[in-house]
Amino acid sequence: MRIVSSVLRARPTVTLRRAAPALPTRVRFSSSDAHSQETFEAFSDRYVAFFQGAEDLFEVQRGLNNCFAHDLVPSPSVVEAAVRAARRVNDYATAVRIFEGVKEKVENKHQYQAYLEELKPLREELGIETKEELYSS
Repeated sequence: MRIVSSVLRARPTVTLRRAAPALPTRVRFSSSDAHSQETFEAFSDRYVAFFQGAEDLFEVQRGLNNCFAHDLVPSPSVVEAAVRAARRVNDYATAVRIFEGVKEKVENKHQYQAYLEELKPLREELGIETKEELYSS
């Protein structure tokens, strides 16, 4: 019994170690850092050029994901280049989905209608209907 009580009363001594000095860490810049101060015009030019050079469906969809991930609505010129790229790789569904993406990005119905009006000649030329037009009946 004595041994148990003496063990319980014994307190382990804790020695505080001094923390190692913080070493400077390397800063790794991601690809998005290069475009953080990009103007809207430069953004538009970059994506128009990207979609004009897209050669397959994967590339078009990857570009759309990257483009729509930004906190802005792509300009009509970017939307036009993306739609033309989708039709060039023969993917009608992606062309329709681009307009759905624009509808989600704009702030209100009037802005969406403005996009549809501006891109109406393109839609007629390529034979693209919006989701609302496809499922109106």
